[in-house]
Order: sequence, then C-alpha cells, then structure tokens
Amino acid sequence: MKPTLMALATTALVPVLAAPALAGAPTEAAVISTYADLAEAGYADSLATAQGLQKAVDALIAAPSEATLAAAKAAWVAARVPYQQTEAFRFGNPIVDDWEGKVNAWPLDEGLIDYVDPDSAVNEENDLALANVIANPKLTIGGAEVDATEITPALLETLHEAEGIEANVATGYHAIEFLLWGQDLNGTGPGAGARPFTDYLQGDGCTHGNCDRRGAYLKAATELLVSDLTEMAGNWTAGGEARKVLEADPARGISAILTGLGSLSYGELAGERIKLGLMLHDPEEEHDCFSDMTHLSHYYDGIGIRNVYTGHYVRVDGAVVSGPSVSDLVKAKDAGVDAQLRADLDATVGKLTEMKAAAEGGMAFDQMLAMGNDKGAAIITGVVDALVTQTRGIERAVAVLGTSISVEGSDSLDNPSAVFQ
Repeated sequence: MKPTLMALATTALVPVLAAPALAGAPTEAAVISTYADLAEAGYADSLATAQGLQKAVDALIAAPSEATLAAAKAAWVAARVPYQQTEAFRFGNPIVDDWEGKVNAWPLDEGLIDYVDPDSAVNEENDLALANVIANPKLTIGGAEVDATEITPALLETLHEAEGIEANVATGYHAIEFLLWGQDLNGTGPGAGARPFTDYLQGDGCTHGNCDRRGAYLKAATELLVSDLTEMAGNWTAGGEARKVLEADPARGISAILTGLGSLSYGELAGERIKLGLMLHDPEEEHDCFSDMTHLSHYYDGIGIRNVYTGHYVRVDGAVVSGPSVSDLVKAKDAGVDAQLRADLDATVGKLTEMKAAAEGGMAFDQMLAMGNDKGAAIITGVVDALVTQTRGIERAVAVLGTSISVEGSDSLDNPSAVFQ
C-alpha cells in the first residue's frame, strides 16, 4: 500500500489565554488530572489486552490449529478495543505522536514481511515492498547487508520504516494482523484475509515455507508491542513524563486536549481513514484491511473522542474512570455550546454504530467502498459529515475557552482535486 498525502489545516486560532474560573467550573489542573487518568487507564488496558494477545500467539506457535489461530485473531480484535480509544490522546501530545508509529503505522507494504500475491504488492517507489524478511535471512537495505538470520524485536525495529519509507511497516498491530489473517485479496467483495493455520506448522504440513521464521516474526512482533505499550503506559502514571508535561502548564494542556480531538475527528478519521477510501473506491485505504475489522477501529476512535471530552472511560473490566472534564469547563462558560457539542459527539457515535451494525450484518467497510454501492457510500458519508460537524463544535468550544488549536487536515476534505493528481 502507498502512504497517502496529508495536509495541515489551521482552525480556531485565537490567543492562548488562561480562562478565569467561573462558579462551579473545575480548575484547568483538575481537568488535566482527569485527562491523564483516562490516558493511564486506556494504555494500561491496551497493555493488558496485548499481553493476552501475546499468550494467544504463543499458544498458536506452540500448537498450530484452526482453534489456536481463531483464538489469536479474537485476542487481536479484543486488544484493539482499548487501544483505539487511546488515539484521542494523539496529535496534542508529542510524547504520544513520536511513539505512535511504532504500534499503529499504516498502510503497509506487507511484502516486506512475508509472502504475498506479487501482482497485488508492487510498489515502484519501495525497493523493499517484496523483500519478504521471513523467507530471506540476508537482506540489503540502503546498500548495506542486514543479517536477518535471527528474527528478534531488535531486528524488527531496524526494519521499521527502513530507507525512510513509511510503508515499510515491520512492527505493531497491523504487522501482527497481517501475520494472523494474511492478505485480503477480495478487493471490495466479501471476505477477509484467509491465512491457514498450517503457515505455522513445523516440519511436514508447513504451507508457504519458513513456518519456523514466520512464528519467530509473530512472536517478536507481539513481544515488541507489549514492550512499547509498557513504555507508554508508564508515561501516564504519577510522575510519568506525559503527565508531567501537561501538569506543568494546564492552560496549554487544555489546548493540547482539544487539538487532539479536532485532529483525530477531522483530518485523520473523517479524511484519511474514511473519505479518502470512498473517493478512490480503494479497499487498500481501509485501516484494518487484513481482518476487515475497520468498522471497529472507527467506532472506538469515536468513543475515545467522546470519552476525552466528557472525562469518562469504561475500562475493559467494567470499572469507570471519570472526573472534571473539558465539557465542564465549556459548560461553565457557555452551556449551549457544551450541550451542542455533546449532542454532536453522540450523533457521530450513532453514525459509527450504524456503520458497525452494517459491517456485522455482512457489509464490511471495504465493501462499502465499492463503486456503485450507494448504501455503503451513504453510511460512510453520514459518518464523515458527523465528524466534520463535531469538529466545528470543537472549534466553538475552543473559542469559548479563549484558547487555540491547529487541526490536522486532509486533501480529501480540503482539496479533493489533489487526491487524483
């Protein structure tokens, strides 16, 4: 897959001024504390479910079967639920943004990792698009020979975005997804990837060769995911670096929160992850393209945005983390703006729920992208329109609070003609 173009849109630019506290309004410091608590809980849940995925992967490698492969796939889907909700902490926190590419980078030229259909994976701009690390213990990267005899987390880190090409994704959720499902060669037709469990059988019965190295890659990738999530979870605990940065300047922290919400709503989710694929009718633009679980990724991104604004997160075990929120700050300034934004957030979740229901009813997100699928296009357009509307509501909240944000944009929303150039 080829990376898509990104644009930058600037919105709601007004001077950064600390808003005076009104009667009944929480302090900015209290809101920052809740926000950091939500992040701490979300990343802790992401770590715990990744550890569950690691156990399922170990079981698959130890005894490959239809059952152990299905269990590993189910564990991957479960691990995505809390992680996608943490994406609302992106874009406003450099510590998160500098790290995020290691765990959730996409799209990827999966031929870097393993066997693929050669006609479907050609990328003339990427010499490593068909490198197949699993089949080749010796590689040449940037003119230098790389010893890939032993597949380790350190090797995967070396391969990740090799030669400065973003599509060379060697680590994270989507590398693991590909190793569990394999390529989805169905285009905009029904069906996800169909990797056989025999791709992990040792000795007789191994399909597509190199089953031992494929297992080693999958094991290393899940180990690295757990390590990376351990790092990020620690950044949000008491005394953690991400928490300390926000606590040092609560007023700018409020701006960071709203920047994250606006950028995820608009440029990233509405634009790059959703509208772009519809414009191109291209299933390669779906976020979870091997598993056909893109509808869940989008749904939980929407839930995560609402979580952060309202200061409320339901943990995997059902426990609730909540406290003073940005919503409370906005409500104290202008109850009407807050009420409208809450309604906009609920409306977006409603549209995402429709998308989720359609996918679970048999029309996967990649099928919605198909040329001539008017029903699918209407579902996608409804989500995009709701996300754009809620972004305008976020901008109104920014103005009410007297702060400023710079929202990431997307050519698909801001300059559609550029998409086809």
